[in-house]
Amino acid sequence: MPVTVAIIGAGSIGFTRRLFRDILSVPELADTHFALTDISRRNLEMVAQLCRKDIRGNRLSATVSHTTDRRRALAGADFVINCTRIGGLEAFALDVDIPLKYGVDQCVGDTLCAGGIMYGQRNIPCILDFCRDIREVAARDALLLNYANPNAMNTWAANVHGRVNTIGLCHGVAGGHRQIAEVIELLVNDGRKPGSPGFTPVTAKDVHIICAGINHQTWYVQVRYRGRDWTGRLLEGFRRHPVFRRTEKVRIDVLSRFGYYSTESNGHLSEYVAWYRKRPREIRRWIDLSRWINGETGGYLRVCTEGRNWFRTDFPNWLKAEDRPIGPDDRSGEHGSWIIESLVTGRVYRGHFNVVNNGCIANLPADAIVEVPGYVDANGVSIPRVGNLPLGCAAVCNASITVQRLAVEAAVRGDVGLLKQAMMMDPLVGAACDPNEISQMTDEMLVAQRKWLPQYAGAIAAARRRLATEKPLGRHSGRGAARLPTRTVGQMKRTSGQARRNAAAADK
Repeated sequence: MPVTVAIIGAGSIGFTRRLFRDILSVPELADTHFALTDISRRNLEMVAQLCRKDIRGNRLSATVSHTTDRRRALAGADFVINCTRIGGLEAFALDVDIPLKYGVDQCVGDTLCAGGIMYGQRNIPCILDFCRDIREVAARDALLLNYANPNAMNTWAANVHGRVNTIGLCHGVAGGHRQIAEVIELLVNDGRKPGSPGFTPVTAKDVHIICAGINHQTWYVQVRYRGRDWTGRLLEGFRRHPVFRRTEKVRIDVLSRFGYYSTESNGHLSEYVAWYRKRPREIRRWIDLSRWINGETGGYLRVCTEGRNWFRTDFPNWLKAEDRPIGPDDRSGEHGSWIIESLVTGRVYRGHFNVVNNGCIANLPADAIVEVPGYVDANGVSIPRVGNLPLGCAAVCNASITVQRLAVEAAVRGDVGLLKQAMMMDPLVGAACDPNEISQMTDEMLVAQRKWLPQYAGAIAAARRRLATEKPLGRHSGRGAARLPTRTVGQMKRTSGQARRNAAAADK
């Protein structure tokens, strides 16, 4: 029988099409049925057209159905992929702009900090609805693969409160792995250029890693190349690297103080800890504006907005484009297709997955969602024991886990007190705001996002009354320490190739 893969949030056009093509690159999965669902009928129609175009162009037997009826899409599904963005860009803008009034300057705001916490409040009620439907209508033992952020919070809620076997997936480990390979290549060659006599190329396949922690704060605790451990030389290499020494200043500083490189981008990491974005006048010292991911204020919101606007303009060109072959050369490193392939065929796949800890990392809480090495085969997903993280690395993760636990419980219960505690315990929010400012900022975000927060329906009126009677504390003006303007479609047409790549990548 063909495998059925349901994709919730399939209107995430570029990301959905990428996963779709990855799965179809596996010969045994060429007859997969894809059941696509989204609340946006327009986006759903567009992605379905593109997927069917790929099937026709490659003469495959796969089939695609699309519906706004989620339960219909989930019926009989063997695998469910979640790549939703609850509240869309409208809510995302509130996650960035309201905290700015209180001095909380975020690059992304989708994992931790004020924006990530509120994103979790919007997501988790939906996650629990998805899980209910999966339990009731999907195939027995269906596996939920969660790509949506805040990844750890969503995966936590799905496993514990949704009672569905869920793995969180992210490509952050792979990105840092490639950087480390570049650094080792620089050190090995000691100034020799590619193509010169004696130059030794180094790729990620040559470098063996053990990476462990929590999503977006995972640590490369062991890095081996040709039988030697290079962990202790990474700082030297990153400081010498002509690009990374400029674009990864936060990550390099954390490496210098904790001894281990962290997975996530400079901009992401800067908003997860207390030290690099708490004083607006100092933020530019730590970031680089050549790419949003290096620390730009609201950078991901900007590129997502540009990507959406561009795709709506450029969709007819995507539909008319020459058919691209689907096959192993076109397959991405996103974990989803590899996990499905391994479970169906038994071929072994090794990757890094977000799972319930249960003692895998001994000095992190058992109930936390950790990102750790694992392997998959026909017997299922197996997670080895990592042991203890280095103490400093564990301390950084534990601070974030406390925020995640509070935020998940707040979202499940609709508890404003727990939500405000999560905000207070967040490292960057606590560094930038006092308790009264945190309380008022939270109320303002609750009121502004009320249409996506059904669990707080009974608390919104009280939050509104507090805002009406309190002195306004969000007194910061301006658009942030390093905000760039959102480009128009006309401006993006001057670099259409880059705009097309952004539109494909900047969704979910």
